[in-house]
Amino acid sequence: MEGLMNKLRHLDAYPKVNEDFYSRTLSGGFITLVSSVVMLLLFFSEIRLYLHPVVETKLVVDSSRGETLRINFDVTFPAIACSILSLDAIDISGEQHLDVKHDIVKDRLDVNGNVIEVRPDGVGSRKMEKPLQRQGGRLEHNETYCGSCYGAESIDGECCNSCEEVRDAYRKKGWAMSNLDLIEQCKREGFFQKIKDEEGEGCNIYGSLEVKKVAGNFHFAPGKSFDQSNIHVHDLQAFRKNRFNLSHTINRLAFGDHFPGVVNPLDGVQWMQKQPIGMYQYFIKVVPTMYKDENGHTIQSNQFSVTEHFKGAERGLLDNLVGVFFIYDLSPIKVTFAEGHVSFLHFLTNVCAIVGGVFAVSGIIDSCIYHGQKAMEKKMEIGKFN
Repeated sequence: MEGLMNKLRHLDAYPKVNEDFYSRTLSGGFITLVSSVVMLLLFFSEIRLYLHPVVETKLVVDSSRGETLRINFDVTFPAIACSILSLDAIDISGEQHLDVKHDIVKDRLDVNGNVIEVRPDGVGSRKMEKPLQRQGGRLEHNETYCGSCYGAESIDGECCNSCEEVRDAYRKKGWAMSNLDLIEQCKREGFFQKIKDEEGEGCNIYGSLEVKKVAGNFHFAPGKSFDQSNIHVHDLQAFRKNRFNLSHTINRLAFGDHFPGVVNPLDGVQWMQKQPIGMYQYFIKVVPTMYKDENGHTIQSNQFSVTEHFKGAERGLLDNLVGVFFIYDLSPIKVTFAEGHVSFLHFLTNVCAIVGGVFAVSGIIDSCIYHGQKAMEKKMEIGKFN
């Protein structure tokens, strides 16, 4: 039994030195104090990392199909009235959403940016108190009214009972309305008076769009939009203006829901128009993103990058499409973020590495200082004898 104990004693990798042979120095005490502080700092840093979730990032091919893209926006136009500002969305598949009003809110702004009126119904003239007869005047009791569409009827007997319906009928035909003074419904509804009353006002338009998850664009532009020979144009003749100030501030623009760490590069961006007319374009690359928290909850959203370009008009206002365009395309690569915690064994390994590493490095430093001092003392002693 005693022989076995002796063999185990010879295997000891940590031989002990009698305390009588220890030599404690001032430099050793200072190094011990510094290394202890470093150990504590690294230890608490490792505890913080262990207690808080870490986010792992992966890139995968986006294989989703048939999904929709939600666009949340909040844009302020300080020099365009709400009555003439419209929102359109067009995608590469040919689907069009013209003069979007659903889930859109417009705030009329004065010259100082203060809200005058909130319009949850979006673009459009106010309705008449009573409908007009075709020959003029007001209807009473239960009379039936059918207003003229002024040649833009799609079927015989179609009625246009408001200025908005007449303009829509013209838009469907691909016609521009050159003179609204001749439209009885527009005169009775005070269309031009409304535009005149809002002269010099601004508009804050905000809300959301639900579009197909394909490349496309959405844009803010003055006037009603329509297709003319398969070309998207806006009817600007009715406003009798030769320029529109498209200066704007993007308060918020996001493609999808918010998730931790997301950065929307256009939030707070402001642009001031210097040329008389033109088209301001934002070219956006949308990157599908999935965020999964530590509880397993998943958020399907998007990130995006953007470049900007202004295209000045070479000819007159009527020969150019003016507006603020957001042209987006989708990346085939999807980014996934997954929250997780460091395992306890990994934490324990890091703590051991911290303690052992700091102890070893401080021991090397102390040894170098100690032997350096001894060498200097020895040289000084030799110098004295010489």
